[in-house]
Amino acid sequence: MFTEIPLKRPSTPLLDLIDNPAQLRQLDQELLPQLAQELRHYMMYAVGKTGGHFGAGLGVVELTIALHFVFNTPEDNLVWDVGHQTYPHKILTERRDAMLSLRQRGGLSGFPKRSESPYDTFGVGHSSTSISAALGMALASQAQGRNNHNVAIIGDGALTAGMAFEAINHASHTKANMIVILNDNEMSISENVGGLSNYLSRVWASRTYNALREGGKKVLENMPTAMEFVRRTEEHMKGMVSPGTLFEELGLNYIGPIDGHNLDKLVTYLGKLKEIPGPHLLHVFTRKGCGFYPAEQDPIGYHALSKIEPKPPVKTAEPKPKLPKYSDIFGRWLCDIAEQDKRLVAITPAMREGSGMVEFSRRFPDQYEDVAIAEQHAVTLAAGYACEGQKPVVAIYSTFLQRAYDQLIHDVALQNLDVTFGIDRAGLVGEDGPTHAGAYDLSFMRCIPNLVIMAPSDENECRQLLYTGYLYPGPAAIRYPRGTGPGVAIEETMTALPIGKGRIVREGSGVAILSFGTVLSAGLKAAEHLSATLADMRFVKPIDETLILDLASRHDLLVTVEENTVQGGAGSAVSEVLARNGVVLPILNLGIPDYYVEHGKPAEMIAECGLNAEGIEQSIRERLTLLAQSKVNKNAV
Repeated sequence: MFTEIPLKRPSTPLLDLIDNPAQLRQLDQELLPQLAQELRHYMMYAVGKTGGHFGAGLGVVELTIALHFVFNTPEDNLVWDVGHQTYPHKILTERRDAMLSLRQRGGLSGFPKRSESPYDTFGVGHSSTSISAALGMALASQAQGRNNHNVAIIGDGALTAGMAFEAINHASHTKANMIVILNDNEMSISENVGGLSNYLSRVWASRTYNALREGGKKVLENMPTAMEFVRRTEEHMKGMVSPGTLFEELGLNYIGPIDGHNLDKLVTYLGKLKEIPGPHLLHVFTRKGCGFYPAEQDPIGYHALSKIEPKPPVKTAEPKPKLPKYSDIFGRWLCDIAEQDKRLVAITPAMREGSGMVEFSRRFPDQYEDVAIAEQHAVTLAAGYACEGQKPVVAIYSTFLQRAYDQLIHDVALQNLDVTFGIDRAGLVGEDGPTHAGAYDLSFMRCIPNLVIMAPSDENECRQLLYTGYLYPGPAAIRYPRGTGPGVAIEETMTALPIGKGRIVREGSGVAILSFGTVLSAGLKAAEHLSATLADMRFVKPIDETLILDLASRHDLLVTVEENTVQGGAGSAVSEVLARNGVVLPILNLGIPDYYVEHGKPAEMIAECGLNAEGIEQSIRERLTLLAQSKVNKNAV
């Protein structure tokens, strides 16, 4: 099925001569395979320098070249899904040298970004948006009398989301001129090989076939019986040799499958489809990690790479033990609970590895559900489990929970169902940037009745609050960040903590810092420098009103700190408590500011938001200075 990639280095450096797709289109077609090899080599070099998503980009090198070769980009719109696969696209679109700044502070984004390049027609980060966006562009072009082309490139994994099928259904209704390219790199749709399949693919993509097909429909539209016979004949012919019947039934002209690494075939088919009106779907098979053997053998492990650093000198000292990530703590907790409770069922929307569920999925396969990229379904599935007395735990990234907000409200919380949410990647996430930041969950969850919301401050608190949420007989959410914690010892024994109760970590005077989540470590350093009181609030909802009012009665300034947007977050909850109880006291809310924090190292992003120890201390000192000046001015009056 696949074309072999030559392993020898090309003799002519074509890539150095191409800065944009217009120059690419001036090449002879026979030189494109050489360009593909150079592009693949450069991408491996660049990602090795910066780190980033790896396997998906290697798999679409030929497809990317063919798209820019056939279509007049950026006049023609290429809409990429997810964004993991767009590194070759970035290299070919005037950003080759800038690739060495990928995912770094002030450098290129790891995803398509409209403000970065006119070739990035639609910003992405969450999956399954490409068909909807491309359809909107196609309809806008139609309304404006333009005749450009609009192409959506979507993977077989992203196609599992309902949004993609909603868009396909609408595309068939509008008859818009657009092309959907299904990049199938997991063989999730049955493979078809052989001469007959290739022959029919060529036939279905030809202008002659499509003219006869549409002309025949017009002739037979007044002969229902004959029309139905012809339709079924065509359907069964395609169904015997391709997986396209589903797409044909949804109204797309299906072509394929074809080898996504064969540039001659890609250019031929894309060129033909470019001339045919209406919505089409071209099905291509690719290999994730193609051209790099380790990535081909382990596409999950090589989905992304860390920056390749020089090997440090060999040390004789005993290495420090590696700290567990919060996702590891969650995964271990899941296994421990499953050993005790057969009612547990753990649900993930295609994030088994990222959510720390690999061991659980192997040890407890009957209690594990991976629903693919379908966050809305994951949450309502959990609700269904809870209706029948099971104990569902949904492992989901904060940024992806946004997609299931309606289900969280109506299917879980409104019915007060016993569903536990392990919300990973809460707060800022580093190099993945604002599309993946979990900056809003406290704000969008806090307004939902019946939902208990917890923000653990360290590794042990995470384990204990997960247990607390699991035992709570209703919807409960525990949010924790990406990466490792401060290194607190984790207690094996699980203890349910009192719902809605915080704790005093340090007693001080003048200023009370109310910390929500893992900003506690930074808050403690600031509190020590300021001789301030520090409270670990633990719960955002129900919030500890007794503790808040006690701290307000004993201090001159309350300061809330959270790794969540300030608007509507935990700090707002504290302000509401004071207002509800008629307490007039200065309060300073610290959190993520009201703008999208661009990608960078996590520490850089935290510092930008003023959520490190130095930033917290500086903000408090500035507020104390303002309060003192205000008091002086008031006395002077």
